[in-house]
Amino acid sequence: MSKERIQSESAPAALGPYSQAIVANGLVYCSGQVGLDPKSGQFAGEGVEAQTHQVLKNLQAVLQAAGSDLGKVVKTTVFLANMNDFQAMNGVYAGYFPEPAPARSTVQVARLPRYARVEIEVVATL
Repeated sequence: MSKERIQSESAPAALGPYSQAIVANGLVYCSGQVGLDPKSGQFAGEGVEAQTHQVLKNLQAVLQAAGSDLGKVVKTTVFLANMNDFQAMNGVYAGYFPEPAPARSTVQVARLPRYARVEIEVVATL
């Protein structure tokens, strides 16, 4: 099996020893993205809505670098710092994925990198 590392300058650089995404066997495995603006390095906003928009823009940039897009996402995992943000995140999220929507898991976690409100990872086809 071959693996190809994907890197997009239109998404924040990895915060550790990992790739933004890996392509293997016709699938794109995107690492989780938080709502950092790639130009400023700051969160797109304090609220979960603004951060969710930025997360999905970041993921779209990584997917495009791999030759895919949000319409080809088959699975997402959403990590929330507070499950009370679910409705707000879900409202933004729904606007980015055409039907049929990808399979999804959503969990609350104790803490996210840089105290983000939301992190999302995806798996997409090429």
